[in-house]
Amino acid sequence: MSKNPTSSISAFRPLAVVCLSGGMDSALTAALALRTHDLAVLHANYGQRTERRELSSFLALADRLEVAPGRRLVVDFTSLRQIGGSSLTDLSIAVRHGEPEEGVVPSSYVPFRNAHLLAAATSWAEVIGATSIFMGAVEADSSGYPDCRPAFFQAFADAIRLGTRADTRIVIETPVIALSKAEIIQKGLLLAVPFDLTWSCYESNDQACGECESCRLRLTAFAKAGSVDPIRYRSPYSA
Repeated sequence: MSKNPTSSISAFRPLAVVCLSGGMDSALTAALALRTHDLAVLHANYGQRTERRELSSFLALADRLEVAPGRRLVVDFTSLRQIGGSSLTDLSIAVRHGEPEEGVVPSSYVPFRNAHLLAAATSWAEVIGATSIFMGAVEADSSGYPDCRPAFFQAFADAIRLGTRADTRIVIETPVIALSKAEIIQKGLLLAVPFDLTWSCYESNDQACGECESCRLRLTAFAKAGSVDPIRYRSPYSA
């Protein structure tokens, strides 16, 4: 992820807000956005179990991207922990181990989380003059979250158009939404995305557990991509 892409671009680079969780999908999304845009990066603390580790990844990725401190924003959605309903935010709900079940919304779904993220990103984009919001949502080969579907983002784009100033033009970009996890890894390796700085585990803030559905998706994807996951696992699942 180079600050100075080799592709030929105009002297003027539009500004984009990238929702940067610290995971693989958002890291690749940031690298793709960087090819054509200057970046502002947004991270959400929504009371998730692994926020300490995710924030560390966000800061490391922002440093690698050379994003200025004034263009880094951490938003506080910890009210989502009070609302609950997800194994990521409610400690009384066990994090599911194993592969995701097709057609079943998993317990790790945080109700309507992406709407909160997009709302904050839109507010910030309108203030700082960004013309795009990039989000690393993945519909294919993922966990089946309803707010990762293309129709959701199309509907939110309409909400942005209706709910902002008449002269505001903000588009939502989801460049990895149709990719499999293995394809995300393959593309990321081509773009030198530092996957060693990313975090996917739903349970642990130290070594990744290797057993939760997110770890299993990640490890299976690295195996399919013919590569080795650079992060350490407490109990690595053999894909």
